[in-house]
Amino acid sequence: MGVATLPKSSIRTPPDDLQSRLESRFQEVLGSSLPSNWQDMSLDDGLVKFRLLAQLADDLGHAVPNSRLHQMCRVRDVLDFYNVPVQDRSKFDELVANNLPPNLKISWGY
Repeated sequence: MGVATLPKSSIRTPPDDLQSRLESRFQEVLGSSLPSNWQDMSLDDGLVKFRLLAQLADDLGHAVPNSRLHQMCRVRDVLDFYNVPVQDRSKFDELVANNLPPNLKISWGY
């Protein structure tokens, strides 16, 4: 039985123009010009929050998970979330990438 190798997963790094993208998307959602303190604006309006996060998910290739939606209270929270690099691989991929002890094998063929 051979050892299966999985393709290396990529780490999604935030784009260099993340802040300007977020500002542009937020302005599209609001439909008006933004104040100078736009990053501190509240996301209490559910429709605004949904539209902003949906557009950013499409634009950046990953969405804010449901478990973190309640933490997105201000635009700055969204900016902080998307500024963190995302590792795009499963727990199984991580296990395969680690050096496992010789008595532990992962069999992909059932």
